[in-house]
Amino acid sequence: MYIIFRCDCGRALYSREGAKTRKCVCGRTVNVKDRRIFGRADDFEEASELVRKLQEEKYGSCHFANPSKRE
Repeated sequence: MYIIFRCDCGRALYSREGAKTRKCVCGRTVNVKDRRIFGRADDFEEASELVRKLQEEKYGSCHFANPSKRE
């Protein structure tokens, strides 16, 4: 089981349930149990899709999921 949460920088992340910390790409080490949980997923593929959707909601579409949309 995976949980989806945000770093202080705003980036959406996922981690295995039960993990204590997670390193964000911004450099911060995030204490997972102190975070607000945005969702749960059964496997990493579902978790990465949920993270992608959260990122697109906040920052807009960047076409990582479907390269055919690029112009």
